[in-house]
Amino acid sequence: MSNSRSESYAAAGVDITAGYKAVELMKEHIKRTRNEGCLDDVGGFGGCFGLPTGMEEPVLVSGTDGCGTKVKLAILMDKHDTIGIDAVAMCVNDIICCGAKPLFFLDYIACGKNYPEKIATIVGGVAEGCVQSGAALIGGETAEHPGLMPLEDYDLAGFAVGIVDKKKMIDNSTVKAGDAIIALKSSGVHSNGFSLVRKVFDVDNADLHKTYDELGGKSLGETLLTPTRIYVKPVLALMQEVGVKAISHITGGGFYENIPRSLPEGFSAKIKTEDVQILPIFKLIQQVGSIPERDMFNTFNMGVGMSIVVDKEDAQKAVEILSANGEDAYILGEIVESSEGVILC
Repeated sequence: MSNSRSESYAAAGVDITAGYKAVELMKEHIKRTRNEGCLDDVGGFGGCFGLPTGMEEPVLVSGTDGCGTKVKLAILMDKHDTIGIDAVAMCVNDIICCGAKPLFFLDYIACGKNYPEKIATIVGGVAEGCVQSGAALIGGETAEHPGLMPLEDYDLAGFAVGIVDKKKMIDNSTVKAGDAIIALKSSGVHSNGFSLVRKVFDVDNADLHKTYDELGGKSLGETLLTPTRIYVKPVLALMQEVGVKAISHITGGGFYENIPRSLPEGFSAKIKTEDVQILPIFKLIQQVGSIPERDMFNTFNMGVGMSIVVDKEDAQKAVEILSANGEDAYILGEIVESSEGVILC
Protein backbone atom coordinates (compact mmCIF):
# COMPACT_ATOMS: atom_id res chain seq x y z
CA MET A 1 0.00 0.00 0.00
CA SER A 2 1.29 3.45 -0.85
CA ASN A 3 -0.44 5.28 2.03
CA SER A 4 0.67 4.84 5.62
CA ARG A 5 -1.77 4.20 8.45
CA SER A 6 -1.39 7.79 9.72
CA GLU A 7 -2.18 9.16 6.25
CA SER A 8 -5.33 7.05 6.15
CA TYR A 9 -6.30 8.35 9.58
CA ALA A 10 -5.75 11.92 8.39
CA ALA A 11 -7.95 11.26 5.36
CA ALA A 12 -10.64 10.13 7.78
CA GLY A 13 -10.48 13.52 9.46
CA VAL A 14 -8.18 12.92 12.44
CA ASP A 15 -4.96 14.97 12.56
CA ILE A 16 -2.46 13.20 14.82
CA THR A 17 0.13 15.98 14.52
CA ALA A 18 -2.44 18.51 15.75
CA GLY A 19 -2.85 16.37 18.85
CA TYR A 20 0.90 16.43 19.49
CA LYS A 21 0.98 20.20 19.09
CA ALA A 22 -1.97 20.68 21.44
CA VAL A 23 -0.23 18.65 24.14
CA GLU A 24 2.92 20.76 23.83
CA LEU A 25 0.94 23.99 24.01
CA MET A 26 -0.99 22.92 27.11
CA LYS A 27 2.06 21.78 29.12
CA GLU A 28 2.77 25.32 30.33
CA HIS A 29 -0.74 25.57 31.73
CA ILE A 30 -0.49 22.18 33.41
CA LYS A 31 2.77 23.13 35.18
CA ARG A 32 0.82 25.74 37.19
CA THR A 33 -1.24 23.03 38.85
CA ARG A 34 1.53 20.75 40.12
CA ASN A 35 1.38 20.02 43.83
CA GLU A 36 3.16 17.78 46.31
CA GLY A 37 1.32 14.66 45.15
CA CYS A 38 2.40 14.77 41.50
CA LEU A 39 4.70 11.90 40.52
CA ASP A 40 5.16 12.33 36.77
CA ASP A 41 4.62 14.62 33.82
CA VAL A 42 1.55 14.57 31.61
CA GLY A 43 1.90 12.38 28.53
CA GLY A 44 2.04 8.87 29.91
CA PHE A 45 -0.77 6.34 29.77
CA GLY A 46 -1.89 7.00 33.33
CA GLY A 47 -1.68 9.95 35.68
CA CYS A 48 0.17 9.03 38.88
CA PHE A 49 -0.42 10.72 42.22
CA GLY A 50 0.94 9.98 45.68
CA LEU A 51 -1.60 10.00 48.51
CA PRO A 52 -0.93 12.29 51.48
CA THR A 53 -0.15 10.73 54.83
CA GLY A 54 -1.18 11.52 58.39
CA MET A 55 -4.85 10.53 58.26
CA GLU A 56 -6.27 7.79 60.49
CA GLU A 57 -8.83 6.57 57.92
CA PRO A 58 -8.33 8.33 54.59
CA VAL A 59 -11.41 8.28 52.37
CA LEU A 60 -11.21 9.07 48.65
CA VAL A 61 -14.12 11.11 47.29
CA SER A 62 -14.67 11.38 43.54
CA GLY A 63 -16.84 13.50 41.28
CA THR A 64 -17.39 13.79 37.56
CA ASP A 65 -19.36 16.34 35.56
CA GLY A 66 -19.41 18.58 32.51
CA CYS A 67 -20.53 22.10 31.67
CA GLY A 68 -23.81 21.22 29.98
CA THR A 69 -24.88 23.32 27.03
CA LYS A 70 -22.98 26.31 28.40
CA VAL A 71 -20.32 25.07 25.98
CA LYS A 72 -22.59 26.25 23.15
CA LEU A 73 -22.28 29.82 24.48
CA ALA A 74 -18.49 29.55 24.45
CA ILE A 75 -18.60 28.33 20.85
CA LEU A 76 -20.98 31.10 19.75
CA MET A 77 -18.88 33.75 21.51
CA ASP A 78 -15.63 32.13 20.30
CA LYS A 79 -14.37 32.53 23.87
CA HIS A 80 -12.82 29.40 25.30
CA ASP A 81 -10.59 30.52 28.18
CA THR A 82 -13.07 30.12 31.06
CA ILE A 83 -15.21 27.09 30.22
CA GLY A 84 -12.50 24.89 31.73
CA ILE A 85 -12.97 26.63 35.08
CA ASP A 86 -16.60 25.53 34.91
CA ALA A 87 -15.62 21.91 34.32
CA VAL A 88 -13.35 21.88 37.37
CA ALA A 89 -15.84 23.77 39.53
CA MET A 90 -18.68 21.36 38.85
CA CYS A 91 -16.54 18.48 40.14
CA VAL A 92 -14.61 19.99 43.05
CA ASN A 93 -17.64 21.86 44.43
CA ASP A 94 -19.36 18.48 44.66
CA ILE A 95 -16.59 16.71 46.55
CA ILE A 96 -16.07 19.56 49.02
CA CYS A 97 -19.65 18.89 50.14
CA CYS A 98 -18.22 15.81 51.91
CA GLY A 99 -15.40 17.87 53.37
CA ALA A 100 -12.85 16.38 50.96
CA LYS A 101 -9.84 18.35 49.77
CA PRO A 102 -9.31 17.96 46.00
CA LEU A 103 -6.14 16.11 45.05
CA PHE A 104 -6.18 15.84 41.27
CA PHE A 105 -8.28 16.39 38.16
CA LEU A 106 -8.46 14.90 34.66
CA ASP A 107 -10.29 16.42 31.70
CA TYR A 108 -11.87 14.99 28.56
CA ILE A 109 -12.42 17.10 25.45
CA ALA A 110 -14.34 15.73 22.47
CA CYS A 111 -14.14 17.89 19.36
CA GLY A 112 -15.06 17.84 15.71
CA LYS A 113 -11.55 18.95 14.78
CA ASN A 114 -8.47 19.48 16.91
CA TYR A 115 -7.42 23.11 16.62
CA PRO A 116 -4.33 23.05 18.90
CA GLU A 117 -4.51 26.69 20.01
CA LYS A 118 -8.21 26.38 20.89
CA ILE A 119 -7.67 23.13 22.79
CA ALA A 120 -4.75 24.67 24.69
CA THR A 121 -6.92 27.68 25.59
CA ILE A 122 -9.63 25.38 26.93
CA VAL A 123 -7.06 23.48 28.99
CA GLY A 124 -5.70 26.81 30.23
CA GLY A 125 -9.10 27.38 31.81
CA VAL A 126 -9.03 23.89 33.31
CA ALA A 127 -5.62 24.68 34.80
CA GLU A 128 -6.95 27.91 36.29
CA GLY A 129 -9.79 26.00 37.93
CA CYS A 130 -7.29 23.52 39.31
CA VAL A 131 -5.16 26.33 40.75
CA GLN A 132 -8.23 27.87 42.37
CA SER A 133 -9.14 24.56 44.01
CA GLY A 134 -5.64 23.29 44.81
CA ALA A 135 -5.97 20.25 42.55
CA ALA A 136 -3.27 18.99 40.19
CA LEU A 137 -4.12 18.48 36.53
CA ILE A 138 -2.43 15.11 36.05
CA GLY A 139 -3.89 13.98 32.73
CA GLY A 140 -6.65 14.17 30.18
CA GLU A 141 -7.79 13.24 26.71
CA THR A 142 -8.59 15.13 23.54
CA ALA A 143 -10.61 13.08 21.07
CA GLU A 144 -11.44 14.13 17.52
CA HIS A 145 -14.87 12.99 16.34
CA PRO A 146 -15.10 13.86 12.65
CA GLY A 147 -18.48 13.00 11.20
CA LEU A 148 -20.03 12.89 14.67
CA MET A 149 -19.57 16.55 15.63
CA PRO A 150 -19.34 19.72 13.51
CA LEU A 151 -15.72 20.82 13.10
CA GLU A 152 -16.03 23.88 15.36
CA ASP A 153 -17.94 22.09 18.14
CA TYR A 154 -16.55 20.46 21.26
CA ASP A 155 -17.68 19.16 24.61
CA LEU A 156 -15.80 19.18 27.89
CA ALA A 157 -16.07 17.03 30.98
CA GLY A 158 -13.88 16.24 33.96
CA PHE A 159 -13.18 13.96 36.88
CA ALA A 160 -11.82 14.92 40.30
CA VAL A 161 -10.62 12.95 43.31
CA GLY A 162 -10.32 14.36 46.82
CA ILE A 163 -9.46 13.01 50.24
CA VAL A 164 -10.79 13.41 53.76
CA ASP A 165 -10.18 11.71 57.10
CA LYS A 166 -13.28 9.62 57.80
CA LYS A 167 -13.82 11.21 61.21
CA LYS A 168 -13.93 14.64 59.58
CA MET A 169 -16.41 13.80 56.82
CA ILE A 170 -19.49 16.02 56.60
CA ASP A 171 -22.40 13.59 56.88
CA ASN A 172 -25.38 15.69 58.16
CA SER A 173 -25.76 13.45 61.25
CA THR A 174 -25.73 16.41 63.65
CA VAL A 175 -28.23 18.61 61.79
CA LYS A 176 -31.07 19.77 64.05
CA ALA A 177 -33.98 22.19 64.06
CA GLY A 178 -32.84 25.76 64.61
CA ASP A 179 -29.53 25.38 62.77
CA ALA A 180 -28.63 28.24 60.46
CA ILE A 181 -28.26 28.00 56.69
CA ILE A 182 -25.48 30.14 55.24
CA ALA A 183 -25.58 31.20 51.59
CA LEU A 184 -22.47 31.58 49.47
CA LYS A 185 -23.24 33.80 46.53
CA SER A 186 -22.89 32.44 43.01
CA SER A 187 -21.08 34.30 40.23
CA GLY A 188 -24.05 33.88 37.90
CA VAL A 189 -25.86 31.04 36.16
CA HIS A 190 -22.81 28.79 36.76
CA SER A 191 -23.21 25.66 34.56
CA ASN A 192 -26.82 24.58 34.92
CA GLY A 193 -30.09 25.52 33.25
CA PHE A 194 -28.48 26.58 29.98
CA SER A 195 -30.90 24.65 27.80
CA LEU A 196 -33.65 26.90 29.19
CA VAL A 197 -31.44 29.99 29.01
CA ARG A 198 -30.65 29.31 25.36
CA LYS A 199 -34.35 28.93 24.58
CA VAL A 200 -35.37 32.07 26.49
CA PHE A 201 -32.84 34.28 24.68
CA ASP A 202 -32.77 32.33 21.39
CA VAL A 203 -28.99 32.48 21.66
CA ASP A 204 -28.33 30.99 18.22
CA ASN A 205 -29.86 34.11 16.68
CA ALA A 206 -29.40 36.68 19.46
CA ASP A 207 -26.86 39.50 19.64
CA LEU A 208 -24.81 38.15 22.54
CA HIS A 209 -22.76 41.35 22.62
CA LYS A 210 -25.81 43.49 23.40
CA THR A 211 -25.43 45.19 26.77
CA TYR A 212 -28.16 45.49 29.39
CA ASP A 213 -28.58 48.12 32.08
CA GLU A 214 -30.01 45.36 34.28
CA LEU A 215 -26.68 43.52 34.00
CA GLY A 216 -24.61 46.51 35.06
CA GLY A 217 -23.81 47.44 31.47
CA LYS A 218 -22.37 44.01 30.66
CA SER A 219 -23.30 42.05 27.58
CA LEU A 220 -25.60 39.06 27.74
CA GLY A 221 -22.90 36.72 26.44
CA GLU A 222 -20.28 37.96 28.89
CA THR A 223 -22.69 37.59 31.80
CA LEU A 224 -23.79 34.09 30.84
CA LEU A 225 -20.19 32.91 30.32
CA THR A 226 -19.09 34.10 33.78
CA PRO A 227 -17.29 31.02 35.16
CA THR A 228 -18.69 28.97 38.00
CA ARG A 229 -17.34 30.03 41.37
CA ILE A 230 -15.08 27.54 43.12
CA TYR A 231 -15.77 27.35 46.85
CA VAL A 232 -13.15 24.80 47.93
CA LYS A 233 -10.55 26.92 49.74
CA PRO A 234 -13.04 29.10 51.70
CA VAL A 235 -14.96 26.00 52.81
CA LEU A 236 -11.77 24.25 53.91
CA ALA A 237 -10.87 27.37 55.90
CA LEU A 238 -14.33 27.39 57.50
CA MET A 239 -14.02 23.73 58.50
CA GLN A 240 -10.88 24.56 60.45
CA GLU A 241 -12.78 26.85 62.82
CA VAL A 242 -16.48 25.96 62.75
CA GLY A 243 -18.40 22.72 62.92
CA VAL A 244 -19.92 22.36 59.45
CA LYS A 245 -22.97 20.08 59.53
CA ALA A 246 -24.08 19.91 55.89
CA ILE A 247 -23.21 21.43 52.52
CA SER A 248 -25.23 21.63 49.33
CA HIS A 249 -23.80 22.52 45.92
CA ILE A 250 -26.75 24.18 44.21
CA THR A 251 -26.67 23.00 40.61
CA GLY A 252 -29.36 21.70 38.23
CA GLY A 253 -32.64 21.41 40.08
CA GLY A 254 -31.99 24.60 42.03
CA PHE A 255 -33.06 24.95 45.66
CA TYR A 256 -35.78 22.30 45.56
CA GLU A 257 -33.62 19.40 44.43
CA ASN A 258 -30.20 20.17 45.88
CA ILE A 259 -30.68 21.54 49.38
CA PRO A 260 -32.70 18.49 50.58
CA ARG A 261 -29.92 16.18 49.35
CA SER A 262 -27.70 17.49 52.15
CA LEU A 263 -30.30 17.14 54.94
CA PRO A 264 -31.33 14.12 57.03
CA GLU A 265 -34.85 12.75 56.71
CA GLY A 266 -37.43 14.75 58.64
CA PHE A 267 -35.66 18.10 58.30
CA SER A 268 -36.18 20.92 55.81
CA ALA A 269 -34.73 24.28 54.90
CA LYS A 270 -37.02 27.22 55.65
CA ILE A 271 -36.08 30.23 53.56
CA LYS A 272 -37.80 33.56 53.08
CA THR A 273 -37.81 34.42 49.38
CA GLU A 274 -37.13 38.06 50.24
CA ASP A 275 -33.89 37.01 51.97
CA VAL A 276 -32.47 35.42 48.81
CA GLN A 277 -30.09 37.89 47.18
CA ILE A 278 -31.17 37.12 43.62
CA LEU A 279 -28.71 38.16 40.93
CA PRO A 280 -29.91 40.45 38.10
CA ILE A 281 -29.37 37.79 35.40
CA PHE A 282 -32.05 35.59 36.99
CA LYS A 283 -34.53 38.43 37.13
CA LEU A 284 -33.87 39.07 33.44
CA ILE A 285 -34.31 35.38 32.57
CA GLN A 286 -37.59 35.26 34.48
CA GLN A 287 -38.87 38.44 32.84
CA VAL A 288 -37.93 37.58 29.26
CA GLY A 289 -39.08 33.97 29.56
CA SER A 290 -42.22 34.65 31.65
CA ILE A 291 -41.11 31.86 33.97
CA PRO A 292 -43.02 31.18 37.22
CA GLU A 293 -41.05 31.79 40.41
CA ARG A 294 -41.17 28.16 41.53
CA ASP A 295 -39.76 27.02 38.19
CA MET A 296 -36.90 29.50 38.58
CA PHE A 297 -36.02 28.13 42.03
CA ASN A 298 -36.39 24.60 40.68
CA THR A 299 -33.96 25.19 37.80
CA PHE A 300 -31.35 27.81 38.73
CA ASN A 301 -29.15 28.64 41.69
CA MET A 302 -30.81 32.09 41.83
CA GLY A 303 -27.63 33.67 43.19
CA VAL A 304 -26.77 31.04 45.79
CA GLY A 305 -24.07 28.66 44.58
CA MET A 306 -23.66 26.77 47.83
CA SER A 307 -25.49 26.50 51.15
CA ILE A 308 -23.88 25.48 54.41
CA VAL A 309 -25.58 24.39 57.63
CA VAL A 310 -23.97 25.35 60.96
CA ASP A 311 -25.17 25.69 64.52
CA LYS A 312 -27.15 28.88 65.06
CA GLU A 313 -24.53 30.05 67.56
CA ASP A 314 -21.80 29.73 64.92
CA ALA A 315 -23.69 31.47 62.11
CA GLN A 316 -22.21 34.95 62.38
CA LYS A 317 -18.70 33.59 62.90
CA ALA A 318 -19.13 31.41 59.80
CA VAL A 319 -20.18 34.41 57.71
CA GLU A 320 -17.15 36.36 58.94
CA ILE A 321 -14.71 33.53 58.16
CA LEU A 322 -16.15 33.01 54.68
CA SER A 323 -16.07 36.75 54.01
CA ALA A 324 -12.44 36.93 55.15
CA ASN A 325 -11.69 34.19 52.60
CA GLY A 326 -13.21 36.09 49.71
CA GLU A 327 -16.79 34.82 49.74
CA ASP A 328 -19.93 36.96 49.74
CA ALA A 329 -21.81 35.05 52.44
CA TYR A 330 -24.96 35.72 54.43
CA ILE A 331 -27.55 33.96 56.60
CA LEU A 332 -30.15 32.48 54.26
CA GLY A 333 -32.57 30.61 56.51
CA GLU A 334 -32.95 27.94 59.14
CA ILE A 335 -33.50 24.20 59.56
CA VAL A 336 -36.96 23.10 60.68
CA GLU A 337 -38.60 19.75 61.38
CA SER A 338 -40.52 18.98 58.20
CA SER A 339 -40.59 16.52 55.32
CA GLU A 340 -41.06 19.17 52.61
CA GLY A 341 -37.36 19.51 51.81
CA VAL A 342 -37.43 23.23 51.07
CA ILE A 343 -39.99 25.70 52.36
CA LEU A 344 -39.86 29.00 50.46
CA CYS A 345 -42.11 31.52 52.16
